[in-house]
Amino acid sequence: MLTTAQPSDRPQVATTSPHRPLVLCAAAMAVLGVISGLGLVIDERLVMGEPVWLKPFKFAASFSLYATTLTWMIGQVQRWRRTLWWLGTVTVFGFVLPEIAAITFQAVRGVRSHFNFSTQLDEIVFAVMGGAAYLGWLLTFALGVFLLFQPRTDRSMAWAIPLGVAISLAGMSIGYLMTAPTAEQAQALDAGIAITTIGAHSVGGLDGGAGAPVTGWSAETGDLRVAHFVGLHALQVLPLLAIALRLLARRFAVLREAATRTGLVIVAALGYAGLTGLLVWQAQRGQPLTRPDQLTLSVAGALVAAVAICSAGVTALTARRARNGQTPVVGAIRDPLTSVAG
Repeated sequence: MLTTAQPSDRPQVATTSPHRPLVLCAAAMAVLGVISGLGLVIDERLVMGEPVWLKPFKFAASFSLYATTLTWMIGQVQRWRRTLWWLGTVTVFGFVLPEIAAITFQAVRGVRSHFNFSTQLDEIVFAVMGGAAYLGWLLTFALGVFLLFQPRTDRSMAWAIPLGVAISLAGMSIGYLMTAPTAEQAQALDAGIAITTIGAHSVGGLDGGAGAPVTGWSAETGDLRVAHFVGLHALQVLPLLAIALRLLARRFAVLREAATRTGLVIVAALGYAGLTGLLVWQAQRGQPLTRPDQLTLSVAGALVAAVAICSAGVTALTARRARNGQTPVVGAIRDPLTSVAG
């Protein structure tokens, strides 16, 4: 039997208590972020030209945001609560903690955590990180599937969450591009030469050159970390956009139609996915984020124009339908993301 949830304009409230392991994980990552921040101040050691505590600081901040987001999402569910609770718990202990523990361990030792094959210990640590990352991708995918088929009171949020998860998974996948040997590394491996580094986030140059403050993104070559970062955080950006549109609807009549907000979320998701792809393409061409060439700027301009035109079209179309009395009564139509198998 198919059951259809009926969206309405009632505020959506949490239906379960906070996920304790994820809450504690977010808090622990915040504490680690503070400790790493102090390390940036008092520890002068450098790894590949970067402060040794910069990577734990960045990952702690990212994982804290990730755990907080999952806590909120799981707190909204009405179905499969126990399954989602266990998936969230395994995410903490199978993905986040092993990953951050390996990164912090290497920071304490004063050596590189990623792509490091200098010693057998370094290889093991990197293998642990890789295994945790693969598991994290699978767990996020599974969480996204169960979050997809949840009844929701807000149609724009019903689209924002799964689209955010999908783009975030694509962002995670960009990390796997970095683990492939570079052309020079592949040649050395083919020649039977033992090398201490396999993989890189830079394209067209070596890791460790001049970089941007805080992020460390390369200012000299292409850097896959930019697209990796942007794609990952669709998980937060799109739900926040849905929330913002709902709040703005109190002041702007054009946003009071659920169809308008939903259309804008979908357009934003497509634009966000396009931006992520553009950043991958730019990096793969060996081009720094801060020095785009004319072709990159032209494509970026076309993307911005497409998003603006589509957003204006969605707004105009739904406004006209509302004026003509053609907008369906909220909840009277079946939304593909709020229909579930019962």
